[in-house]
Amino acid sequence: MKVGDFVVERLHAWGVRRIYGYPGDGINGVTGALQRAGNIEFIQARHEEMAAFMAVAHAKFTGELGVCFSTGGPGATHMITGLYDAKLDHVPVLAICGQAEATVRGASYQQELNLDRMFADVAGFVQEASSPAQVRHLIDRSIRVAKAGNCPSVLIFPKDIQDQDYEEPAVAHGFTRSGVGYRRPKIMPDDAELARAAEILNAGTKVAILIGAGARGTAPQLIELADRLGAGVAKALLGKDVLPDDLPFVTGAIGLLGTEPSWDLMQGCDTLLMVGTGFPWSEFLPKDGSARAVQIDIEPSMLSLRYPAEVNLHGDAATTLNALLPLLKRKEDRDWSKSIETNIASWWKKLEGRAMADAEPVNPQRVIWEMSPLLPANAIVTSDSGSCANWFARDYRVQTGQLASLSGGLASMGAAVPYAIGAKFAHPDRPVIALVGDGAMQMNNMAELITVQKYWKQWTDPRWIVCVFNNQDLNEVTWEQRVMEGNPKFEASQDIPDFPYSRFGEMLGFKGIFVDSSDRLSSAWQEALTSDRPVVLEVKADPEVAPLPPHVTLQQARGFMSSMIKGDEATGHMIGETARQVFDGLFGKRD
Repeated sequence: MKVGDFVVERLHAWGVRRIYGYPGDGINGVTGALQRAGNIEFIQARHEEMAAFMAVAHAKFTGELGVCFSTGGPGATHMITGLYDAKLDHVPVLAICGQAEATVRGASYQQELNLDRMFADVAGFVQEASSPAQVRHLIDRSIRVAKAGNCPSVLIFPKDIQDQDYEEPAVAHGFTRSGVGYRRPKIMPDDAELARAAEILNAGTKVAILIGAGARGTAPQLIELADRLGAGVAKALLGKDVLPDDLPFVTGAIGLLGTEPSWDLMQGCDTLLMVGTGFPWSEFLPKDGSARAVQIDIEPSMLSLRYPAEVNLHGDAATTLNALLPLLKRKEDRDWSKSIETNIASWWKKLEGRAMADAEPVNPQRVIWEMSPLLPANAIVTSDSGSCANWFARDYRVQTGQLASLSGGLASMGAAVPYAIGAKFAHPDRPVIALVGDGAMQMNNMAELITVQKYWKQWTDPRWIVCVFNNQDLNEVTWEQRVMEGNPKFEASQDIPDFPYSRFGEMLGFKGIFVDSSDRLSSAWQEALTSDRPVVLEVKADPEVAPLPPHVTLQQARGFMSSMIKGDEATGHMIGETARQVFDGLFGKRD
């Protein structure tokens, strides 16, 4: 048995059944072993960064370890962005990289890089193999660290090591013998801390709950908790699919991409419970001293990081909530919960009005507004970063059973399509929808449509849809320039070429649908969702519909007005509806 064969055998023993990657001579020993074994599926991406994103999506949508693979040198450097996505969103991923021969390490050889140093910041565990007898414990430890720490691990195999005869570690000094297996334990705070947390929550009269991806799988407990405390529940974007949006106490997303009810919830509460969230923008949380707080998180380093919690509960969300619930008393005064529900109902009407407002040619908010009610209950939705993430956050009404995610902590462009590919391989019987801006499509997502073309006929359900918001603008940054900096749009940096995305899809054998009228959106979504093949749905979206934050500050309003005064060429187009939204947000009006 060669070392490459042992690597594949050990991965299989750990439960790995799929690897996303791109081959190269630096990893040929493992590639050949995959071919010989035939028991792990290899998915060939078009680029190593995309392979890493696919592995992240696999981990997010299955709860399993995601695995990606590259040659050394440029293949490994390509992959690092996707691994940072895994690190910042706390998901377990193993990256396997090739390397120049051990005999030339330190010789400035072709494609020789110090990969262990390069990956040191991103990986919870990284090591380069130097001996066949070392490989067993490297694989075992790297996977165990990734699973236990919800983080990426990286293994680096020099070319010559891969092709050497495998050696079991000796029962001798200077060797170590490892084993396969890890199952996450249930972690629960001690009784005294649970009692302290219950005292705070029981004493509160206006309770708010903030949930993130760490709360996934706790919907029944959260629903009971919110009902008992009369609380509203806001969602960090990575927790969007934890609870459905049809619940009357769910205020939706929080933050720059969030909703007015979530803002009002946080500003009006006197008690805050945070569950499994590392939501970054603390300015959207209550002011210090205005609310007592309890936080639950499996990762102790995330406790009391964004808001000073009075009680920090180190534990997994489900176990901790199950222990906490019997200690909580039902609140009889329902004025707070009624105000939350009224606010939410009003917000959905406001969003509908915004989505149905005229635009030139198509209102991007309406794209998602029309999509939401048509999606089946088992749909999986991915979003890219950029302005489309605003509409994903606000206008997509998640249903029970649906899954959704995006690049949260890293907020990387170009993740939606590889996420959707990873989701489809993980769940080939479920429809998958990717929401992507034209900037991300041109950056790196168009090539991955070729990956879909290669594999889609293997999928049980052929429905795989990429919706491209074609506005010929790097729209999120354009609005940041206007609102945050007070500068007009800088065409040299923001304008991007027009491209016929739907026709490109047709060239690949997909169904291409082009929409340049808002009234056509509903029928276009119905056509896409009943297609017998993948779909590229291209929407000619209006770039001047503002992705404004839920609470517009005076500084942001001044920045917006300054950008128009300085001569933004789109001033005439955007002055009406956008200016109304800015000043409604600033002065607290309701429509």
